[in-house]
Amino acid sequence: MEGATLGIVRTYRLRLLRKRWRIRAFRKRRDLRQIVNRTEAIKSRDILVFCTARNERVRLPYFLKYYRDMGVNHFFFVDNESDDGSREFLEDQPDVSLWSAKGSYRRARFGMDWLNWLMRKHAHGHWCVTVDPDEFLVYPFCDTRGLRALTDWLDASSIKSFGSMLLDMYPKGPIGSRPYSEGQDPFEIANWFDSGNYMIERNKKFGNLWIQGGPRARMFFPDNPTRAPALNKIPLVKWHRSYTYVSSTHNLLPRGLNLVYDEWGGEKASGALLHAKFLHTFREKAAEELERRQHYAASHEYRAYAEKLEDDPDLWCKWSEKYINWRQLEILGIMSKGNWA
Repeated sequence: MEGATLGIVRTYRLRLLRKRWRIRAFRKRRDLRQIVNRTEAIKSRDILVFCTARNERVRLPYFLKYYRDMGVNHFFFVDNESDDGSREFLEDQPDVSLWSAKGSYRRARFGMDWLNWLMRKHAHGHWCVTVDPDEFLVYPFCDTRGLRALTDWLDASSIKSFGSMLLDMYPKGPIGSRPYSEGQDPFEIANWFDSGNYMIERNKKFGNLWIQGGPRARMFFPDNPTRAPALNKIPLVKWHRSYTYVSSTHNLLPRGLNLVYDEWGGEKASGALLHAKFLHTFREKAAEELERRQHYAASHEYRAYAEKLEDDPDLWCKWSEKYINWRQLEILGIMSKGNWA
């Protein structure tokens, strides 16, 4: 009886929290200024991408190509005061709707208030991929089946959300030794990853898994790996206007959307987000973000980056694994095809 009462109280509190984030997103819509709106071209079954960006011009051509080739039909971007030509580039793309945000990225819960509002307004009933410009979704059979095949299978299986582990990719040698060119596949340079060295625990409040570790933990937070960034993500969701992301794409409400793993010893299908953060542009980006102080916990993550990047570090180690394809990640247990065969 006591357990049931606690369950009811928790459910009520999470409903209040979801309402709070939805009201907050409604208020934060005033930060947004529409640059170009092409949403009238969106069809009922179109797959959408939602993304916030600042000064990512060099990354954008490959990012758009990657997700277009995967089967994405329309992109929603929030540009947070870029001054490198990102806004002008995106404005010219025929499948992009673009908003400018001049408000504080931190006070918009690191951009999630802006995206929650746009998704509430435009994404109802659509499968949505919510990622950063340096995150690239891979999933079982992605080399032969487009994203539509995956979402159709998820629909047929009555699954509303699809989990992925963020996999930090890095080059062999100093991060700044090989320049990245606009339009280039970043994984021609950053094609190594940690195959182990991960900590996983269950978040009791939201029900999601919390994953930390990899090269950022061992290189930038060696004395306190629990301070390292979270690697658990839920980037693909069949959106409903009542949903809301809570903490980046780490978790959502309603709580059931976070159960992207099997609690009874089986395996649910899952993917990975290849994270192309560690290119030669990263040192300049880290210095800029440290100065802006718009990131989580007084930008402690970017302080750690700035200190280590002074020496142009090499993240490669003797346990590093060179990326081949999604099947390799399945063998290593980083992702699973579940019963999607």
